[in-house]
Amino acid sequence: MYEQISHSLLNDILVELKKKTKPQNMQFFYTRLGANFYAIYSLFNTLYGEHPDSKKHILHLVETLMHQYISRPSHLKKIDLEREKDHNWFLSQKWIGMALYCNGYADNLKDMLSRLNYLQELGVNLVHIMPICDCPEGKSDGGYAVRDFCKIDSRFGTFEDFDKLITNLKKRDMLLTLDVVVNHTSDQHEWAKKAREGDKAYQDYYFIFDDRSIPDIYEESMPEVFPETAPGNFTWDEAMGKWVMTVFNRYQWDLNYRNPEVFIEMLDIILFWANRGADILRLDAVAFMWKKMGSSCQNEREAHLILQLMKDCCQVTAPGVLFIAEAIVAPTEIIKYFGEDAINAKECEIAYNATFMALLWDAVATKKATLLNKGIHNIPSKLERATWLNYVRCHDDIGWGFSDADIVTAGYEPLSHRRFLVDYFTGNYEGSLATGLAFGRNSETGDARISGSLASLAGLERALKNNDPDAINMAIKIILLLHGMILSFGGIPMLYYGDAIGTLNDDSYLNDESKNDDSRWIHRPKMNWEKAMQRTQPGTVEYSIFNAVKKMISIRKEIPAFADRNNRELLNVDNPHLFVFSRFDQINSSSRVLVIGNFNDEPQFLDLSPLQRMGFFQYDSIKNLCNGESLHAMNGNLMIPARSFYWLEA
Repeated sequence: MYEQISHSLLNDILVELKKKTKPQNMQFFYTRLGANFYAIYSLFNTLYGEHPDSKKHILHLVETLMHQYISRPSHLKKIDLEREKDHNWFLSQKWIGMALYCNGYADNLKDMLSRLNYLQELGVNLVHIMPICDCPEGKSDGGYAVRDFCKIDSRFGTFEDFDKLITNLKKRDMLLTLDVVVNHTSDQHEWAKKAREGDKAYQDYYFIFDDRSIPDIYEESMPEVFPETAPGNFTWDEAMGKWVMTVFNRYQWDLNYRNPEVFIEMLDIILFWANRGADILRLDAVAFMWKKMGSSCQNEREAHLILQLMKDCCQVTAPGVLFIAEAIVAPTEIIKYFGEDAINAKECEIAYNATFMALLWDAVATKKATLLNKGIHNIPSKLERATWLNYVRCHDDIGWGFSDADIVTAGYEPLSHRRFLVDYFTGNYEGSLATGLAFGRNSETGDARISGSLASLAGLERALKNNDPDAINMAIKIILLLHGMILSFGGIPMLYYGDAIGTLNDDSYLNDESKNDDSRWIHRPKMNWEKAMQRTQPGTVEYSIFNAVKKMISIRKEIPAFADRNNRELLNVDNPHLFVFSRFDQINSSSRVLVIGNFNDEPQFLDLSPLQRMGFFQYDSIKNLCNGESLHAMNGNLMIPARSFYWLEA
């Protein structure tokens, strides 16, 4: 779009930059800058237009974009061009992710090279390596308290190790996802050190106050993220003699995005990792980026403007790179992190489908899909060029983020239902075999989230301990049912390392003083490669889970209807224990898959007559795509085994 003021400013900026830049092949940079500059200028002006040095800062911003474009390796620029031509490439059903800690899955980055074959054997081709930036030992928050954004922590390896891993991933056609922690830094970051020494410029990088008067106003409306381990949102820094905002932990200082220099610094860091070869960048804690007195300081409009500006800037320098929004918020809020646009994602192309994850676990506990069906119906539709990241477990806890209104509609009382879920997954409910731990318990409300590995929450740990073959089999069924849902729902499925071999809770974290107050470490284990070898031994738990998941992944990749193109239809059925939806191929609309999940401990029957009136099952045989077998209805009903699922050719 041509707009006189912004383009006049752009001309002035380019004249200034030409004085500082040697001649380069800048054709694509100038084309993209021209196409995006009006949006960049408008967003920057909205956020920082009243800043006294606004023009100087926007010059600095464009200079940063140009510098990173010049630094971008030629093979990555080639990928950018390919992805611009096929801009929906990430919506394909072929992508299967796995999230892992490089020193948990392997020993370090170097050792990961010898472990990539496991991922390929399973069918994983998108690897999310959890944070690897330099962090203080003992105060790292699992890598999210960054001391140096542009340095790899020595515990993980070197840039030489990283580059070798990247090269190997590319040869295998595997994508890499990395984290950028955009909301805060470690209190040992260089910026924090300079602020502590009294440098006013760097004190303005954070929220720093002489006394409690302003912090107390913020506290009136700000919730506590970790009420047990980090109560309150401000910490007194003795060396500085001031209060600093610390929403997550006392050693993590929140960045002040009201300062344009902070935005430019963080954008530079995002582009730094894009230029190191990341295909996808997971932007951590994006919901918290803008702080405003009198609000919860979450999901503010300005946080969305910052993300839009980051995306527009990345489109200029590294358009082939995608963003994941790590925003674990209510469904009505999470959808906004795609960007409120008719078609394209203005902010992040990918967002965590935390609501779907929590609803799946609710169905496991209640043995019913009632709330699951209600909750999914009320998740707003995503944009065309955007997708969900669907997962069963991740490095974080499980929060019960579905709405009270949905809980009531499903026939439950919100407070007591959430307490039931906590009791169920901590094994404090009659009949539950789950062995999770409560996390972040709020003493006032009784609310809590849940820590624990997938297998332990599904009952496998207690079943093995009791040497109960039936319970072991049922736990395996639950694990496969949950994977069957995320692999077929629509989006990018993100597995968690260890889940494909039934890894149990690991309580060794209790022996580490820096971790023993955080129960989430119970599901951040060291990969047991001896147990992983059991995946080749028929009759073992590892064999049963791994090979079933592997087969599901292989079949998913062959089914065009599983690509994410807003091609899912939820179906209401009379049986409350069943979750049923169809997927269809937009090119060949007659090609459909009916997905059925039974969350009950007993077999359930599905009445086929309403589905047949909708055009499903027009032939005598019903083909189960997971094994190629034909199923047969009895008296117009199809039997779905306990804790099982079907992908049916419909």
